[in-house]
Amino acid sequence: MPAVSPPHPVHQLPPERPEHGFPPRELRDLQVRVRNEQQTPSWQARYAVCSGVEGTINEFAHGHGMRRCRYRGQPKAHLQHVFTAIAVNIERLSGRAVTEQTSSPRPPTAFHGPCSEGTHLRAPRGR
Repeated sequence: MPAVSPPHPVHQLPPERPEHGFPPRELRDLQVRVRNEQQTPSWQARYAVCSGVEGTINEFAHGHGMRRCRYRGQPKAHLQHVFTAIAVNIERLSGRAVTEQTSSPRPPTAFHGPCSEGTHLRAPRGR
């Protein structure tokens, strides 16, 4: 006759509390403490960072098919990820609203004067 194994420890636990009613005092105290902590600026700053990262990962996974790779091998997979990241950045930049204030033009370079006057630069001789 095979030996009977003792019951699993999970089956020896007391039954759970019913789903209705008030939670135990320890759980309620924990919930109150965590909810109060969530109102602090430091917690909200940490949450903003996490939320932004999770949003970006979600955009890659669902919006750009990054759950599966088209290519075999780590170098090609890495290249796909880099190109997808570039595409997402271009997409984000193209969706930005044009600002009212235009950026200041770059300062003129040494070539700016002769080129704007209509004269052409000569190539160096001897090559």
